[in-house]
Amino acid sequence: MTTLRLILGDQLNPRHSWFSRVDDHVVYLMLELRQETDYVRHHAQKLLAVLAAMRHFAARLKAAGHRVRYVALDHPSNRGTLEANLDALLQHYAASHFSWQWPDEWRLDQQLQAWAARQTVVCQAVDSEHFLAPRLAASQLFAGKASWRMETFYRHMRKQYGVLLDERGGPVGGKWNFDQDNRKPWRGSPAPLADARPSHDHSALWQMLQDAGVAALGQPCAAQLRWPLHREEALALLQHFIQHGLPCFGDYQDAMHSAEPRLFHSLLSFALNTKMLSPREVIDAAVAAWQEGKVPLAAAEGFIRQILGWREYVRGVYWARMPAYASSNHFDHQRPLPHWFWNGDTGMHCLAQAIGQSLRDAYAHHIQRLMVIGNFALLAGLSPQALHEWYLGIYIDAFEWVELPNTLGMSQFADGGLLASKPYVSGSAYLQRMSNYCGDCRYRREERHGDDACPFNALYWDFFQRNAATLGSNPRLALVYRQLQQMDAAESAAITTTAHAIRQRLDTL
Repeated sequence: MTTLRLILGDQLNPRHSWFSRVDDHVVYLMLELRQETDYVRHHAQKLLAVLAAMRHFAARLKAAGHRVRYVALDHPSNRGTLEANLDALLQHYAASHFSWQWPDEWRLDQQLQAWAARQTVVCQAVDSEHFLAPRLAASQLFAGKASWRMETFYRHMRKQYGVLLDERGGPVGGKWNFDQDNRKPWRGSPAPLADARPSHDHSALWQMLQDAGVAALGQPCAAQLRWPLHREEALALLQHFIQHGLPCFGDYQDAMHSAEPRLFHSLLSFALNTKMLSPREVIDAAVAAWQEGKVPLAAAEGFIRQILGWREYVRGVYWARMPAYASSNHFDHQRPLPHWFWNGDTGMHCLAQAIGQSLRDAYAHHIQRLMVIGNFALLAGLSPQALHEWYLGIYIDAFEWVELPNTLGMSQFADGGLLASKPYVSGSAYLQRMSNYCGDCRYRREERHGDDACPFNALYWDFFQRNAATLGSNPRLALVYRQLQQMDAAESAAITTTAHAIRQRLDTL
């Protein structure tokens, strides 16, 4: 009696209990599918990294003695769809049992459940053994509440897992959150974290994708693919970050600089989201570094909050609210993305930098995504669904469970405030304070209106003017609306005129 076990492309955890023993009656299935390469237009490096990591994982399982059936995208036996491949393989192996790890994306979860319901063999889904919180942990914690806050969830997780707690069960250092200590701009020193990522030549794999007609965006860098493709490389990257990056991460985690796109960020999210690393081991490494006196508490806490807090929290939001969450559009924004989202060709230096870097590296850190690209998209009234598809495709770490709530909830406030307590928008002052982008820009950051004024300024004030009915009562925005009330009529009218003109010519900014 043969059992087939399906492994998805983001389930590359060699420590899963499935692999604790070799069983000749178990065949592991790994499939390269056009539905996965094509459901959005992905960055070339994302396609390469996921497929190369899958192939390495399959080879590792085979070397350990496991039976593996790997169906490449261009293999003659590939039936094209997930269902057709599974049907053929069940028949080929005369399998009596089929199992899969719970997918992290709603569409795949529904697809596999629907397929399994039609089968006569025994079908079973098992835990992926990766996340700390169950799928529905957030919905259970916030049951009956109109708004959900990450800080509440984060403190709950800290207590549940005993992370950075004192002997009385309170937060070490007397505070749960040191975010106020972690907002320094970077002006050239200390020296940024060196890039210790491995380099791989996957030119042949890229040629296969091109021959197959898979559409992609961004620079493939196939001959020098700089992403970890298996657990050992991911562990080396983690150790390098903990030793050399984490000590300064806290201070500069929100900073941006045109010469240093990475600064002190770990670049571990791809390895985490494909499960090469577990969140617990990453958290434990940061805690150990603080306990040994190697990193400040604010740095360790800020890094841990992103994983134990935000990462687990947005997954909870995703599973509680799908599928309706994907169509959230609180402000009814409908504008298409300007053409320069696909080439970075805009005179707005901050956006040219953030988008250009994304196209080049398949990466931008959270402030570039939130306070440059996402900030502009919300202020300009771009479709949150179009932006979601762009984010999902362009970033190497973007899988829908984590990207969708970040985009629609945190970045675009499209859920009306379920996830975030206010829209995360700013004018040029924030960009000037946290980056060096404004210095080389053709627009004047100090101007609110006129052809040469920074578009962020007019769009910012106009956004709050237009949405006063829904946002004016938000206590976190009280200062903004006091400033609007104090603005004279001529200034207000000039801002409105400039903002309207900007929205009419987004492609030429």
